Amino acid sequence: MLEEKFDRFEGKLVRLRALRPEDAEHHLRWRNDPEVTHWATAGDPCFGPVTAEAVALGFDTMLRLNPRESAVFTVEDLAGGTVIGMADYRDLDPYAGVATLGVTIGEREFWGLGHGSDALRLLVDHLFGTYPLHRLELDTWSGNERAVRAFTGLGFREEGRRRSAVLLAGKRYDSVLFGMLREEWAKPTRDEVDGAA
Repeated sequence: MLEEKFDRFEGKLVRLRALRPEDAEHHLRWRNDPEVTHWATAGDPCFGPVTAEAVALGFDTMLRLNPRESAVFTVEDLAGGTVIGMADYRDLDPYAGVATLGVTIGEREFWGLGHGSDALRLLVDHLFGTYPLHRLELDTWSGNERAVRAFTGLGFREEGRRRSAVLLAGKRYDSVLFGMLREEWAKPTRDEVDGAA
């Protein structure tokens, strides 16, 4: 059911689709690429090199996630169909109306071209459009300026910092939390409609 729904979930640059077992090979390569893990996880050793067996075990869990709580999607380049990354949501709490998001573009040649922003926008639109959520949140580290630009460009607001919480190559960075409320998501759509009139 999820496969059919998300195979048609397309933006301007990317498609989000349900995770498939064969996507594990891409995840294994990205998880063992120091440049990808540097930007995605600030070099956190917990996200360092992994074995094929560890990725397969993680995939077994991800394929059985309950979409009312969390889900992982494959990000494909719309033009060529290339698998370029992953997007996810987790900790979806229908009572509090909150969920946490994440997007990683693992193929370096697609960095800085807007694919990550497009994937994140699709995820935001899906979550606010499908669930009665009040807010969405995500975080990054202060040295990841590309992520900060993408988040703020989509309307997320910086809400707080855990100062010097990230240690990378002997240097300290802040962990930065971003949030978007439902009314902030809907407002750009109204403004676009008003501006087009």
